Amino acid sequence: MAWGIIGSVTRRLMLLDTASLYFRAYFGVPDSVRAPDGTPVNAARGLLDFIARLVQDHRPDELVACWDNDWRPQWRVDLIPTYKAHRVAVETPVGQTDEEEIPDTLSPQVPIIEDVLAALGIARVGVTPYEADDVIGTLTARASGPVDIVTGDRDLYQLVDDARQVRVLYPLKGVGTLQMTDEAWLREKYGVDGAGYVDLALLRGDPSDGLPGVPGIGEKTAAKLLDAYGDLAGIMAAVDDPKAKLTPSQRKRLDEARDYVAVAPKVVRVAQDVSLPDFDPALPREPRDPAALEALADQWGLGGALQRLLTTLQA
Repeated sequence: MAWGIIGSVTRRLMLLDTASLYFRAYFGVPDSVRAPDGTPVNAARGLLDFIARLVQDHRPDELVACWDNDWRPQWRVDLIPTYKAHRVAVETPVGQTDEEEIPDTLSPQVPIIEDVLAALGIARVGVTPYEADDVIGTLTARASGPVDIVTGDRDLYQLVDDARQVRVLYPLKGVGTLQMTDEAWLREKYGVDGAGYVDLALLRGDPSDGLPGVPGIGEKTAAKLLDAYGDLAGIMAAVDDPKAKLTPSQRKRLDEARDYVAVAPKVVRVAQDVSLPDFDPALPREPRDPAALEALADQWGLGGALQRLLTTLQA
């Protein structure tokens, strides 16, 4: 399997943070959108319309729907127990995977989305025990051409790399209005580049992921510290340097947070070396299984959305 370049032609790869997009579709499309049997299909239809718009506007040559096989990997929880803890639906026995709290009418739509993507021939890639972010990180690291990452998760800003033509397309309204996140935007907004975003995020913390951060070190302070000392290692070296111009409170807070700072980078940084299954990332021009797709369209009332997507794929 090869990405990026076939012969002398550079190919553009689009990576979808799929759960991020179908959650957005679920809350953006009315739940009055239902299958003939009354089952809500707003997330499924919304995601199909999102993909059609993304393909139409950005014309990728390759498209991968990246999947959360494990939305809260135990190896991350072992390092920071609060990691995504607030999203756990119910306590589960040791050794079993925690279930994520998902709206009751969204959960039944996820298998529908899986079936439709398979019938279309759109690659869907997930690996246990990793999150979709880790699949995205690995595919980005392997790509030899430009990469567009479509996500509503700021964690993936860490992959932005102008030299490699890697950018994040962050939906602001549906997917028709996207924030094109490159290094210039990151520097203007946060004062860091893609590589520096991991250090900023772990210092600042992120309540949506259960990352505590360093108490008293907010986003602006974190950016100033990174500007002054270069990276996390430089900041922690400054804590041990009496000549460093840290305030007493900054020095104290960082010193007290050493245990957290030691493990947080592994939790926040997406993996880039996940062993992936074989798959074909090429954007399909025709459905892989037309009969199955027609049956799914009839059963779930997705004919209009699928026709729009197929027309876009064939353009």
